[in-house]
Amino acid sequence: WSIMKNCIGKELSKIPMPVNFNEPLSMLQRLTEDLEYHELLDRAARCESSLEQLCYVAAFTVSSYSTTVFRTSKPFNPLLGETFELDRLEENGYRSLCEQVSHHPPAAAHHADSKNGWTLRQEIKITSKFRGKYLSIMPLGTIHCVFHSSGNHYTWKKVTTTVHNIIVGKLWIDQSGEIEIVNHKTGDKCILKFVPYSYFSRDVARKVTGEVMDPSGKVHFVLLGTWDEKMDCYKVQLGTGDNGSESRPRAHEAEDNRVLLWKRNPLPKYAENMYYFSELALTLNAPENGTAPTDSRRRPDQRLMENGRWDEANAEKQRLEEKQRLSRKRREAEAARATEDGKAGLSDSHVTPRCPPQALTPLCPPGTPYDPYKPLWFERKKDPVTQELAHVYKGGYWESKEKQDWSLCPDIF
Repeated sequence: WSIMKNCIGKELSKIPMPVNFNEPLSMLQRLTEDLEYHELLDRAARCESSLEQLCYVAAFTVSSYSTTVFRTSKPFNPLLGETFELDRLEENGYRSLCEQVSHHPPAAAHHADSKNGWTLRQEIKITSKFRGKYLSIMPLGTIHCVFHSSGNHYTWKKVTTTVHNIIVGKLWIDQSGEIEIVNHKTGDKCILKFVPYSYFSRDVARKVTGEVMDPSGKVHFVLLGTWDEKMDCYKVQLGTGDNGSESRPRAHEAEDNRVLLWKRNPLPKYAENMYYFSELALTLNAPENGTAPTDSRRRPDQRLMENGRWDEANAEKQRLEEKQRLSRKRREAEAARATEDGKAGLSDSHVTPRCPPQALTPLCPPGTPYDPYKPLWFERKKDPVTQELAHVYKGGYWESKEKQDWSLCPDIF
């Protein structure tokens, strides 16, 4: 409480927290967990019909929340330049890379490619507000999924996560809001509704409903389920009702043609003693040879905490954060020097010590010192589909890994 009372109404990413609130994974590893049910995208890639494909993409979207039910500890906030790779090319056909591309606000870029015919990419900025009794976590940013053979390009955003009973009682988590998944090639759309939990409602808890429609708005599939257990879908029979409108299937008819899209994997035995990690989450921090020196697995404070050495972990966390602050000051000073020093062949427009015009950088208010930091494996581009600025993978990581040439990597640990 001595820490919490200073946080009310503030942006939590700016408040240093002791590792005692954490789970031994970083936000980059947490983002990689979105791929636990990657086989839904494999199945979607094989669909002939784009509307059926959209049902599987919707189920995949919902599946990423299934690990959150009991996960009430917070992941480590990655250091700027921290990376996390997951190479499952041989076992599951995909490999994934995340990089922390901005520190204020915290933003992570993620790129996953599968030889089963899909690419998933996202840039997520997390904003959070602590209200005393509960904590709201709002992920900002768009997720893109592209299927190679059809060229179908889907985008969607994440819903708000709320952690309840922060001060008194048992912590519990809820998801609420709406997700609109759009296929930019065909115009098909799916609206998913995450129903907030209500003590007075007779409805099933953690309920999600959805409708898959074509560009004209005609509903072809109805989705039903919960974000912690499973999602079903059934096809809408396009017969017409008495007044000429479409008829929705009656409950017993729906049961007959109901298809199970996704079901949650059971948690491992003794999960309650292991932060309620899934089978995938348990493997993410296992040391691996050949990863980049910036990889989350090499992060010392996280490793100390995982080994139960809390005091050392807290001291190490402070050291790393101080090291990060010093590098930022150094970059700002160099940028300021470069601007003053026009003689060095750098025009003022090339490097600026203040924030560039809003059009270029919507991230920082005008007049704040401009941090000229550039991520290593991602670059900031305007997305042709959504017209948003986002960090997109520019390549090179897996080639560097093959050569074991990490000379470009910053020393962040």
